[in-house]
Amino acid sequence: MKSVIFLKTAALLICSNTFMTFAWYAHLRNWNDKKWYVAAVLSWGIAFFEYMFQVPANRIGYTALTLGQLKILQEIITLSVFVPFALFYMHQPLKLDYLWAAFCLAGAVYFMFRG
Repeated sequence: MKSVIFLKTAALLICSNTFMTFAWYAHLRNWNDKKWYVAAVLSWGIAFFEYMFQVPANRIGYTALTLGQLKILQEIITLSVFVPFALFYMHQPLKLDYLWAAFCLAGAVYFMFRG
């Protein structure tokens, strides 16, 4: 049962983080010619869908995971969504820094999920 809850939570958080990443950063590429407040309103519209996935994800996840475990899971998913977004959508170069960040998060996973 706990693994089903974990998988549902992770799937919803992946969807949530995809919308979040676009809401936070896509305006830098797509709406750079617009006033900042136009980009903010458009980003808020995208962020609505982020919350439609994030709220149920956290409610489901909290039935089997601690708050700290939920946060670390979200951070791992954020990096997992952000790196492909940065590389393929924003055309940023692949840096070794992403690997080091992943190692740091792996340590956080260890401490939050041990024992």
